[in-house]
Amino acid sequence: MKFRFCAATMVLLGAMVANAQVASHAPIEGMPATNAMPPAKMTTLQVTGKIVARVNGAALTDRDLLREMFAIFPYAKQHNGFPQGLEPQIRKGALQMIIFEELVYQEAKRRAMTVPPERMARAERQFREQFPNQETYEQFIKVELNGSHQVLREKIRRSVLIEALLTAEVVDKSRVTLAQAKAFYDQNPAKFEREEQFHIQSISILPPANASADILQEARRRAEEAAQQARTAKTYTEFGLLAEKLSDDDFHVNMGDHKPCGRDQLPPEIVKAALGIKPGQVSELIQMGQAYTLVRLEAHTSAGIVPFAEVKSQVQSDLQKEKIERLRSSLGQKLRKDAKIETL
Repeated sequence: MKFRFCAATMVLLGAMVANAQVASHAPIEGMPATNAMPPAKMTTLQVTGKIVARVNGAALTDRDLLREMFAIFPYAKQHNGFPQGLEPQIRKGALQMIIFEELVYQEAKRRAMTVPPERMARAERQFREQFPNQETYEQFIKVELNGSHQVLREKIRRSVLIEALLTAEVVDKSRVTLAQAKAFYDQNPAKFEREEQFHIQSISILPPANASADILQEARRRAEEAAQQARTAKTYTEFGLLAEKLSDDDFHVNMGDHKPCGRDQLPPEIVKAALGIKPGQVSELIQMGQAYTLVRLEAHTSAGIVPFAEVKSQVQSDLQKEKIERLRSSLGQKLRKDAKIETL
């Protein structure tokens, strides 16, 4: 999860919404990818200004809730609604999020945190840039904020303060050093085991079942010709173009590329051929029944522990994400401890 300011706490819904994200937004467990096709039945929610929660007396409305629901499931913007089966889960997650943000904002005020003028100016500029033109921007202020530029400034200031406190209490404290990542790697070797893998390209000549002797002879001729041309291919692309032109197997549409796969996913004849050549080389013609195949070895990876150098960035990233979630959860529990929270 990455915290960033995008002024999502006051982004206009509907046509005026433009890729908004809440600074403290976190993924909701079980939610599908937003580019997935939505279920057929959708739930459309109406904004009435109704109070949905109070946090130490501060009111949060259904307008705040709906903005966060759109941040969690932005696909709904295209369909003017949320999948019926997921809407309760989205609503629950959004309600938890806006309560958490309000608690963070109140804590920032309790600490007397301020926003430097240059940071405020940058935030206002970033918010303004979300709108396609001045007319749309002014319309937003008129509809959402009763025409008050001062209210807009306060909402932007609120968002920046939330981001600042989360950065101080979560992001900055979640840094994972290379030494910490290496220690985790050394203590968890099983997590970094990998199976033997082969990355090959193929050209296959596949005569039809019950083919006549003449057809089988023609298939053999085509296979030998393909093998002769393939041996002149010096690169992945050169071999791939031949595969697209000559091969009968399903992989010809993808440059003959099988993608990395384990030993048990390949026929023994192919494994034997791949073991007999070096990366970049093309095998001899392989006959399997009435079919003929030749392969180019792109890479062969032995089974074993993945070297730390190959995974260090991912280990650091994964550990930091886990640490962020722990710190964020701990902060939420701490802020809730003495808070008065009412959900309506």
